[in-house]
Amino acid sequence: MSQKIVVFTDGASKGNPGPGGWGVIIATPDGHVTELGGGSPATTNNKMELTAVIQALTRLRTVDGPMSIYTDSTYVIQGIREWVHAWKRRDWKTATGADVMNRELWEGLWNLTSARGPRGISWHYVRGHVGVPGNERVDVIADSFAMRTPVSLYDGPRDGYRIPIRDLPEDTNLPPRSQSSGTSKAAYSYLSVVDGQVMKHRTWAECEQRVQGRSGARFKKATSEVEEEQILRSWGFTPADV
Repeated sequence: MSQKIVVFTDGASKGNPGPGGWGVIIATPDGHVTELGGGSPATTNNKMELTAVIQALTRLRTVDGPMSIYTDSTYVIQGIREWVHAWKRRDWKTATGADVMNRELWEGLWNLTSARGPRGISWHYVRGHVGVPGNERVDVIADSFAMRTPVSLYDGPRDGYRIPIRDLPEDTNLPPRSQSSGTSKAAYSYLSVVDGQVMKHRTWAECEQRVQGRSGARFKKATSEVEEEQILRSWGFTPADV
């Protein structure tokens, strides 16, 4: 941490496509922490994941030194590590000859990563909802911008930052391809926190109605009972609280 720039990024989309947001935390070796965030009224989750990383690297263009980027997007990590090289060889075409989706964003990300050199960035996969403070915070920022709810972004000394950004995950390997390339799982439940009170919902419509326009609201989809408990505990609650 003391030697590397540490970056957390996340993207969110409510509807996919739908209103979206992105969030970033940058911690530099000089002891400074910067939060960034933004949104779009009509976008996709993948676009917001890419935008978050692009915004972080754009902000750090003039900051030298090795960098570790933490994201829960297998799409971003696999794309920049593997897929982009074949896309470039085929003039931004897929193996089937189709245009690469989000080409403009991928080209921008490639240019920014290339500028830092082949060993300038190390990519780390973060499993969502397991209590990694930096990942949880960028998730809140991204969701807040997607829902157009106010969120205060920090920019100041690390000593005054309330998020323990030094708590980094030990295992940051990508999950097996069978887990990372499947389709989106059905919801087991939806969870929300408003004014410190947690609630469980059967449908997204119920959850959305509760959090819409509420400052500081948090919400997540759980795809299993186990994931539901993980989300609750990462928020400081237990299953008995819902």
